[in-house]
Parts: sequence; C-alpha cells; structure tokens
Amino acid sequence: MSRRGNCYDNAHAESFWSRFKAELVNGSRFPGLAEANFEISNHIAYYNAERRHSSLGYQSPNYFETQFKTTSQLCPA
Repeated sequence: MSRRGNCYDNAHAESFWSRFKAELVNGSRFPGLAEANFEISNHIAYYNAERRHSSLGYQSPNYFETQFKTTSQLCPA
C-alpha cells in the first residue's frame, strides 16, 4: 500500500467520490454556493446514515460502525 501508482491505495475513497458524482453532481445545477453546500451536506448525511451498502451486508455505514463497536473486542466502545 501507499506505493506510487498503486490503484488500490484509495479504492474506498475513489468509490465514494464516483458514487457521489454519479448520484448528485452529474447533471445537477445549483443556483448558488449556499444551495450546493446544502445539497452536498444532505447527500453525505444520507450516504452515511440511510443508504445501504452491499459491501456492509446491506447496512448503512453508521449502523455498521455502531454494530462493530458494540460487538468487537478489538475496538473499545
């Protein structure tokens, strides 16, 4: 990891931004910066709290993290 040219270094971050652009940004127009900030904040909140992810067993990231923290002995709650 962390080698120059390693396409797997930022795979999760790249996946997020790819989904973000496809679901919100592409084809959207915002009247101003305040509206864009509002929509971006709402989308990120939705992505973390409500949107189910197949890689997490169809759970939201927030729910998955809470479950992990309460059931894992490696991560103190």
